[in-house]
Amino acid sequence: MALVITIRVISEVVVLDLFGRLWILDLPLRDKMNGFLNDGNRRFVVNLAGVEYIDSSGLGQLVSIWVSVKNRRGHLTLLNPTKRVQRLFEITRLNTIFEIFENELEAVHQARKSVEASA
Repeated sequence: MALVITIRVISEVVVLDLFGRLWILDLPLRDKMNGFLNDGNRRFVVNLAGVEYIDSSGLGQLVSIWVSVKNRRGHLTLLNPTKRVQRLFEITRLNTIFEIFENELEAVHQARKSVEASA
């Protein structure tokens, strides 16, 4: 299943709801994030609840996006990874890099707070 991305905005935070696979054959997430950054957006929540599979390329995309957001003084949080995806973050130790939340309001609040604190 190709990656499907829906976009919502909550309190000036761009929430990207992902559905499907985040893998080498799908690059729309990186392209969308670059577009948002170029438009001046700096606060993001990536909802992984609908992501059934991530490969090394998908992890690389998330890390690349995280670096791009940080370089523009923004903030990115992850939301609701499935148990399988959460385990992958633990194995790769990416859970020490990404802020991962189970509650959407907490993830949005953290994204807002972190950008406001650095302003």
